[in-house]
Amino acid sequence: MVLIFLGFTTSFISLFFLQTGNILVLEWELLTISSTSVSLPFILDPIGITFSTVVSLISGSVLWFSSHYMGADPFNERFKLMVLIFVASMNLLIFIPNLICLLLGWDGLGVISFALVIYYQNSKSLGAGMITALSNRIGDLMILVAIALTLTQGHWNILAMWTISPWISLCIIIAAMTKSAQMPFSAWLPAAMAAPTPVSALVHSSTLVTAGVFLLIRFFYFIVQTPYLLKFLLIIAVMTCLMAGLSANLENDLKKIIALSTLSQLGVMMSSIALHLPLLALYHLFTHAMFKALLFLCAGSMIYSKVDTQDIRSLSGTWYTLPVTTAHLNIANLSLCGAPFLSGFYSKDLILEAFLSYNNLITLIAMSIATGLTAAYSLRLSFIALWGKVKMPLMALEKTKLTNPMTLLSFFGVVQGYLLHKLFLGCDAFLFTEKMMIPLMILSGAYLGIILFKHPKNSSFLRTMWNMPEISSQKFISPLPTASPKTKSLDPGWLEVSSFSASFKKAMTIHYASRSPHLSTQTLVAIMSLTLYLLYMLFMHT
Repeated sequence: MVLIFLGFTTSFISLFFLQTGNILVLEWELLTISSTSVSLPFILDPIGITFSTVVSLISGSVLWFSSHYMGADPFNERFKLMVLIFVASMNLLIFIPNLICLLLGWDGLGVISFALVIYYQNSKSLGAGMITALSNRIGDLMILVAIALTLTQGHWNILAMWTISPWISLCIIIAAMTKSAQMPFSAWLPAAMAAPTPVSALVHSSTLVTAGVFLLIRFFYFIVQTPYLLKFLLIIAVMTCLMAGLSANLENDLKKIIALSTLSQLGVMMSSIALHLPLLALYHLFTHAMFKALLFLCAGSMIYSKVDTQDIRSLSGTWYTLPVTTAHLNIANLSLCGAPFLSGFYSKDLILEAFLSYNNLITLIAMSIATGLTAAYSLRLSFIALWGKVKMPLMALEKTKLTNPMTLLSFFGVVQGYLLHKLFLGCDAFLFTEKMMIPLMILSGAYLGIILFKHPKNSSFLRTMWNMPEISSQKFISPLPTASPKTKSLDPGWLEVSSFSASFKKAMTIHYASRSPHLSTQTLVAIMSLTLYLLYMLFMHT
């Protein structure tokens, strides 16, 4: 409840900063080494404070939900402490505009997420935790490389950088792709579903997966100087949307379907940044965070009542015994689809309109298909919850402690899009022709969802995210032992001949030969003359 109160308090502060446009920077200089200063700055701006408000509201709702959902857990207090450290790490990432100090939040998210994913301490959780940690290590490495490359600036303050190289932009983009699970780093996000459901609600809504998007928004005015990297990011983002949509429509695990929908929406945010629209990406990040946290809490309530089963084929007909949860689930699903006039409609619609202005028909078609697939798997969940046959008896009725946090998030899932639309844009930007695109895509996706509901399909390639988990697993490195004979032939072979040690041996051979009495002075003079002539010719032609 403290976090919810903090969220409402910071919302008034964010309104003040949004209306005035003020930015406050507090900086504490830690040390200075060889004219390079290391400082700890904090930035209070409309973007950061609004994002912190969203994080606080969602974190408070998740902890409120988990107080009953995990009330019987013997390590409940330890779980709450880890969640609070996780939230603190996210706030450090939001408010620190310094690359070195930013690692406090960036690495804090990675370490605590590993601890939360392996919370249940079994082999499945450990495997998922290792994939999550190792995938995020790549992003950490890219941040460290970016820190090394920006050493010539004399500081690491993002706000005061006067130039940035393409290599730094590439490092930042790759780091963001790993944190936000873009292809080919997508396998860890569904695997992280091994964590408790409240953790999934927090990780996949407003914290870990959005850290990469927020990093690109902070660095946008530098990476925009390399447009070819933004085109690369656009292709990756659209492919991620398409892959996640296809996989989610063939998945039967409830939490994995919601995780894949997160992956799809992250692709939408990344594509908005690639289209030079970082504020729209941030807008969609805020609206998506609310209804995605709501989706996970609804899933947790359904799993809690259905004796720990996550198969949607066993969760059918929940409307009869979980009416409040099912109502909230439908609100979240409709908002995810972009149904008028819920939160997802305002942000997602503007991003899809931006694709009409981008002169690339392939990306427009791919994103339209991905949007239709989003409607398909969302409405498929609603059909199962509303009209599916009841296959398992419920063990308990709805608990008020579980539904109250959902009601709070559901309220924001309905009104947040309209409120932020007024604050971010300041005017109504609705044209009838373009607005008809979203209902048409939703209807097309609904038709596909009905077909999949009545005639379920199965495809191992689509269901396994285009075999993305294979890249992150042991099978990817299994051919390496068969390369042992080739490696052995290389080590004592041409590598031995061309290495530094071989060159040293040849130099020593020439040295001893020059000391031999059989080598005449005329021969040495001829060799030295030829060497000097070759060096002179090389110098003249370079």
